[in-house]
Amino acid sequence: MNSDHHVILRVVSKMLLPIIVMFAFYTQFHGDFGPGGGFQAGIIIAVGVILYALIAGVPAAMRAVPPAFTRSLAAIGVMVYAGVGYWAMLKGGNYLEYQALFNEPPGEYHGQHIGIMIIELGVLFGVSGAMLTIFYAFAGRVAEIRDKDW
Repeated sequence: MNSDHHVILRVVSKMLLPIIVMFAFYTQFHGDFGPGGGFQAGIIIAVGVILYALIAGVPAAMRAVPPAFTRSLAAIGVMVYAGVGYWAMLKGGNYLEYQALFNEPPGEYHGQHIGIMIIELGVLFGVSGAMLTIFYAFAGRVAEIRDKDW
């Protein structure tokens, strides 16, 4: 007989994880047409990994998504965001002036759409990496008082 008391929780969460990730990507790529974008998608991705950590254990989550990767992801997100701004400045525009990215005349919005999508991707990386790094920092702490001492 299996002594796992949480078998239903494990099965349901394994079915929900792909749906959570798919919803995060939907939120990311449809954020310019409605509510959503990089911040919301980053939080949703982090929630998916945190759900996995709560079900399978924090060490299993750290093996699947290592802490070094989450820290790097957060740094890459900031660099992507800042890089788009500096790219616009190098092209002769202001910081984060998307029309300057492709030297578009006023009234053209192709560069604005591409610029916003790249910015939102940077925000996705930064938020998901930062949230998972914070979660790992708190989840990896050792309790000062053991459970049996309560």
